[in-house]
Amino acid sequence: MQAIILAAGMGKRLKELTKSNTKCMVKVNNVTLIDRMLHQIEKKNLSRIVIVIGYEGQKLVEYVNSLGIRTPIVFINNPIYDKTNNIYSLALASDWLCREDTLLFESDIIFEDSVLDKIIDDPRDTLALVDKYEPWMDGTCLKLSDDDTIREFIAKKNFRFDETNLYYKTVNIYKFSRQFSKNYYVPFLHAYQAALGENEYYEQVLRVITMLDDPVIKGKRLAGERWYEIDDIQDLVIAESIFTDDDDEKLSRIESRYGGYWRYPRLLDFCYIVNPYFPSERLIEEMKANFGRLLTSYPSGMHGNCLLAAKIYGIRPENVVVGNGSAELIKSLMHSLEGKTGFIRPTFEEYPNRYAEENSVVFHPDKSDFSYSYKDIIDFFEPHHINNLILINPDNPSGNYIPKKDMLQIVSWASREKINLIIDESFVDFSDEQNASLIDQDFIDSNPHLYLMKSISKTYGVPGLRLGVLVSGNVNTVSRIKKDVSIWNINSFAEFFMQIEEKYKDEYAKGLDQLKAERGKFEAALSKIKGFRVIPSQANYVMIELDKTIPARYLTKKLLVDHDLFIKDLTAKMGGKNYIRLAVRSAEENEVLLIALRQELGVID
Repeated sequence: MQAIILAAGMGKRLKELTKSNTKCMVKVNNVTLIDRMLHQIEKKNLSRIVIVIGYEGQKLVEYVNSLGIRTPIVFINNPIYDKTNNIYSLALASDWLCREDTLLFESDIIFEDSVLDKIIDDPRDTLALVDKYEPWMDGTCLKLSDDDTIREFIAKKNFRFDETNLYYKTVNIYKFSRQFSKNYYVPFLHAYQAALGENEYYEQVLRVITMLDDPVIKGKRLAGERWYEIDDIQDLVIAESIFTDDDDEKLSRIESRYGGYWRYPRLLDFCYIVNPYFPSERLIEEMKANFGRLLTSYPSGMHGNCLLAAKIYGIRPENVVVGNGSAELIKSLMHSLEGKTGFIRPTFEEYPNRYAEENSVVFHPDKSDFSYSYKDIIDFFEPHHINNLILINPDNPSGNYIPKKDMLQIVSWASREKINLIIDESFVDFSDEQNASLIDQDFIDSNPHLYLMKSISKTYGVPGLRLGVLVSGNVNTVSRIKKDVSIWNINSFAEFFMQIEEKYKDEYAKGLDQLKAERGKFEAALSKIKGFRVIPSQANYVMIELDKTIPARYLTKKLLVDHDLFIKDLTAKMGGKNYIRLAVRSAEENEVLLIALRQELGVID
C-alpha cells in the first residue's frame, strides 16, 4: 500500500501564513501539518509516499527532504496549480493510483493516529472516511445507507440544512484498492476531466461512480476520533486547542475563548450557565420561520426595543434600557458610579473589574457555605459609608439567595443611607421563591436609588442573542445609558425574541419548574461523590468544595481531556481555595457528567 498526498494548493484563506509557504507548511502547535502527517504515515510501513506539489513547491520539497522520512517519497509537480483544482492534481498521479492500493490524503487536515488506524484496519479495500456533519464543517457531504453504501454525494446546490442530521462529511482521507482505481476511478477521472475541464474536484468523480449499480466504494464512519480541516485562521486556533499534548495549554485555550463552543461538537459545556429547559421547540420553530426576514432587516432602534422590554416586565419604557447582553449595561452603569462601592466576594467579576480597586469595599462572607443574610450586609457596609452597593441575588458562584422580604429591608436601608443599590437578578427566576423579582413599576418609582439588572440571555437560555435589561426609577440615569450605547445595539433576532416572548409564558414557567427539580436531583447525586461538599444553590449552577486530595485544576483538566466535559475551575476566583462550579443542564447531560465524575473519583455507597 502507498500514500498519495495532494499539496499543490495556495491556501489563500490563511492569508499571511501562506504568503510564502504552501498550506501544509502551516504549523499547529509548532509542528507543520505535513511533518505531522508524514510521520503518522511513516509508522504504517507503506511502500512509498507520492506528494503532488505546486505553490511554493520547491520549498516544500526541500522541507520534506529535511524531515528524515525513511519511506521513499516521490514528488509530482502541478505547474498550473493556480488555474486548476484538485482533480488535475490527482490526475497527474493517476498512473501511481493504478500500481497498488492507495491511501489518499488532502494536506490541510490534522488527525489523531486512531483516525488512520480506522481506515487501514478495516478489511474492506475501498473506503471514504466520513464523520457526522457538524456546523463547523465545510465541503463535500454525503448520505449513507445502513450498510455504509454511499447513497448520494450532496452537491452544494442540493445541500439542505433541514437534513443535516442525515449528512456525513468526508474527512478527505480515502482508501482505494488498485482494482478500484484501475477499473473505476482513473477511467472516470480522465473522462470527467475531458468533459468538464481541469477546474473541478476529484470528489465529483466519486459522486458519478456511486450512481453505478455496483459502486464498490463504501463509507467508513468515525466514532469520536479527533480530526480537523484547516482552511482559515479560526480553524487553526481551534485545531491547536484540540491537538495540543499539553493538558494545561488545552484547558487555557478553551477557557480563553469565553464561548463559541459549538465549534467543539463533542464538548459538553458545564461552565457557562443558561436555562437548559427554555426556549421551547415551538419558540425555536417560530424563530426559524422568520429567519430570512430577520436576517435581511434592520432592527428597531433603542426606543422600539425598550417598548418591547417594558411590555415583558410591565413597566414604562423610560424606566428600562436594553443591552447587548447585560455586560454592555454593566460597563456603562459602573462607569457612571462615583465614590466608594461595596462588593460581596466571591461574585461575578464583571462588576468589580469595572471599578477602581482603591474605591472598592469588599465583604468576604466567613461562613463555610459562603452564605450571608441581609443583616450581614448591613452590619458590614454601614460603618464604611459607601455610595454604591452591588448585590447579585442569587449570587454567582455560590448560589446564595436572600428572600424577597429581606431584599426589601436592604432596599429601605440603602434609601435611608442614600446608597445607589444595584441588584443583579439574572438568576432570581431559578430560585424556589415565586414572584421573587423586584421589578414593579410602583416599587421602582418609590425607590429611584434602585437599579435592577437582568440577563435575558441566562434566564431564557438564549445567550446567542445577547440580551440584557437594566430597570430603574432614575430616568435620568436610564436616559444617559441609552445615549451611551449604540442606537442599534440589539439585532433583529433578539428584538423578535422579545416580541414573541409573551406567547410562551406557560412554557417558560414549566421550564423553570423542570430546572428546579433537576437541580435538586443533581445536588443530591453530587453529594454522594467522594471528596465533594456541595453548597446548596438557588440558581442554575452548583458550587462544590473539593477535598484537598482533588485539586480543582486537575479535575477540570481531566474532565476536559478524557471526557470532553468543560467545567468552571474557581481556584482563582476563590483566592486559591479548592472549588468548582457546575452548570445545571438537562437530566441526560447531567448524568453524563456524573458518570465521568464517578469514574474519576469514586462514589460513597
